[in-house]
Amino acid sequence: MPELPEVETIARGLATRVIGDVIESVWLGQKPEPLKSPAAEIARTLEGSRIRAVHRMGKHIVFDLERPKTSKRRKAETDDNSSAQWIVHLGMSGRLQVSETNAEVVKHTHAILKLKSGLELRFVDPRRFGRLSVATTGNFDAGGVEPLEVELEKFTALFRGRKGPIKSALLNQKLLRGVGNIYADESLFRAGIRPRRRVNTISREQLRRLYLAVREVLTEAIALGGSSISDYVDADGEEGFFQLKHRVYGREGDPCLVCKTPIKRIVIAGRSSHYCPKCQR
Repeated sequence: MPELPEVETIARGLATRVIGDVIESVWLGQKPEPLKSPAAEIARTLEGSRIRAVHRMGKHIVFDLERPKTSKRRKAETDDNSSAQWIVHLGMSGRLQVSETNAEVVKHTHAILKLKSGLELRFVDPRRFGRLSVATTGNFDAGGVEPLEVELEKFTALFRGRKGPIKSALLNQKLLRGVGNIYADESLFRAGIRPRRRVNTISREQLRRLYLAVREVLTEAIALGGSSISDYVDADGEEGFFQLKHRVYGREGDPCLVCKTPIKRIVIAGRSSHYCPKCQR
């Protein structure tokens, strides 16, 4: 599943291509799973809208839209607003790409937005875990706090009073939005904390190291375009390179890059977790 660095990379790439463009028409496929908002509401909100901004919120790509002005009668009959948002969650295998109109429409394409510039914005999702929705009042909130924006004191307070594994807490999107399996493992390694450690046994100093590690890992991953695990590509169809920098994730049995101890893999709440039994305590 694309995590914060991958979603940030895609959002930045889209921003350079579509900001200022106008959505002329919307085509939605017949599969109901990707649509979190009704198809008619999505189409009504998007068509005629100008894309004012594209940004990431947690693992969501958010398009801020400027709606066309409507007459008083029209405005009274619909839910249209002068501003709205289109929200895209990529799920496990979703891709959001800018295409030429004559490019082949690949299998599992669930949405095509035709833009005034002549380009098309296409949502492709083979596994159909991705979700498309709109916020007609422009007030979408993904919950949790942004790990690259939160201050140390607030970060520490997020984990106060919790007793479960620290890995599970890091993956809790209601606490810290955007961090997923890859970057939780990599951050815990750099902080020297085992993924199964109970939160209430972690010292304030260790939480400080974890705070710095999370920010460091995410910043490095964004700079390298994310991790191309499975079928992730950015808005231009290009792969990321941070997978070449993974120190523990996906390296079960390989020697630790620091101490040469074999990396272990365990399962916590149904999710794989990778760690070094010597470097992490």
